[in-house]
Amino acid sequence: MELHSISGGFFKLDGGAMFGVVPKSIWNKLNPSDDHNLCLWALRCLLISQGNRLILIDTGLGNKQNERFFSHYQPTAFDALETNLNNLGITSHDITDVVLTHLHFDHCGGAVTLNATNGDLEPAFKNARYWTHSLHLSHALNSNQREKASFLSENILPLSTNGLFHFLDKDDFDFPQVSFIYVDGHTEKMALPLIQYKDHKILYCADLIPSVAHLPVNFVMSYDIKPLQTMIEKQEILENAHHHRYVLFFEHDPINEACTIKVNAKGKFEAEDIFLISNL
Repeated sequence: MELHSISGGFFKLDGGAMFGVVPKSIWNKLNPSDDHNLCLWALRCLLISQGNRLILIDTGLGNKQNERFFSHYQPTAFDALETNLNNLGITSHDITDVVLTHLHFDHCGGAVTLNATNGDLEPAFKNARYWTHSLHLSHALNSNQREKASFLSENILPLSTNGLFHFLDKDDFDFPQVSFIYVDGHTEKMALPLIQYKDHKILYCADLIPSVAHLPVNFVMSYDIKPLQTMIEKQEILENAHHHRYVLFFEHDPINEACTIKVNAKGKFEAEDIFLISNL
C-alpha cells in the first residue's frame, strides 16, 4: 500500500471562526492573519493506493462556484488537486473510491464538477464510489441554520439524487487497512479514517483537529455545532493517539502535514515529531 498527500491548494478563513473563543493575541501567533482577519489554510487530501484500489479522502473546494463566492475565501490553484494527481500518473477516471469525511464545501466541493460544454453538474470522478455516513447525508440534506452556508446543494444533490452515495455505516467498504471513527461535535457523524500503514496508524483528522495549532483540547472552531462535544471527542481521541502512537494527518494546516504527539509538563497535548507522510 502507498499513501500520497495530495494538495488541493489553499484558501482563507476568518481566524476568529477557526479558533472560537481563543483570543486573537494567542491564535495570531500560531497562524497570523492578514489585514482582514483571514488566515491561510491548506486543502490537503490523502490518496491510498493498493492493487486496483485508488481511494481519495476529501476533494477540496473544487472550481465551480462563482466569483462572488470565491472572493470570500480567496482560494489559490483551482486545478491543484487534478494537477497533483496527474503528477502521479493518475487521472480522475482512475479513482475507485472517494471518501468524504463530511459534506462541508471545502471537503467535498471537488467531488462535483461543472461540464463546460452543457453546464451540467456531474461527478468529478466518474468511475468512483462516493462514501459518507448515511446519517451525515441526511443531516446535510436537512441543514440547520448554523451549517446552511457550508452545505451547498450543488455539491451534494448531483450525487445523492443519482444514487451515487455509498454508506460507510451500511455498505461494505471492503478495505481492511482502513477503519473509521465517527464524531458529532463539528457536524453529525463526521468520518475520520484510521489507516494502518506499515507499522503506523494514521488518523486523518479532518475538522476535529484541522491543524497542529488545534491540538489543545479547548481550541475549538466556531463552526462546530456542538463545541463541548468536540472537546470530549478530542480528549478521547488524543489520549488514544498518544497511547497508541498514532500519526495525525492534518487537512488544513498550512505548513505541517503530520505529527505524533506528546504530553508536555503541564499535562497538555502538543506536537512531538512533525514530518511528511512520504517519509514514513
